Amino acid sequence: MKLVVVGGQSRGVGKTSVAASIIEATRELGWTAFKITQYGHGVCSINGGACACAVEDPACPYAITPECNLDGRSDTSRFLKAGAADAFWVRARMGQLAAVIPELQRLIEPREFVIMESNSALEFFRPDLYLSVLHPEVADFKASCRRYLRRADAYVVSGPSREIGGRPAFSVSPPSYFSPEILRFVQRSLTSAAVA
Repeated sequence: MKLVVVGGQSRGVGKTSVAASIIEATRELGWTAFKITQYGHGVCSINGGACACAVEDPACPYAITPECNLDGRSDTSRFLKAGAADAFWVRARMGQLAAVIPELQRLIEPREFVIMESNSALEFFRPDLYLSVLHPEVADFKASCRRYLRRADAYVVSGPSREIGGRPAFSVSPPSYFSPEILRFVQRSLTSAAVA
């Protein structure tokens, strides 16, 4: 199984667009895509308002919801529309992501190519490729992004960019937050992982 993780400093910096663009540019790989959301910190990762992502069952700290709507506006719908074979929304109570990991591992085990939009997944998985999406004009910087920033294989930066900490930084702009250089980097990384 090849695993790509796309994380980033805050909501609205292009993480979903980067993941969807990777899926679309390499749709022949039949990606299984995951959006991982932690709730309970009072700010919704979708719109910045009060969080409504909470799991309805108070006895269970997580939920995994398969996406079936190709025409929806959700991030997981965007993954399907981009060409993912499957897409899932994983929600876990803040600080309790570990509870969902065994079920998540069972779900990804038979898959060949998996992409996750998440910073926190790095606590439990060692991806073949980790891209961190940064926007210099956005003040908010998630603690989870800061924690794993040095593990990034490359950075995707809105606006002008340069090498960061000896790793490549790809300059992008909306709406795709993607470039041919990122595609080549992803393809090389997946090929190197297959050889290793």
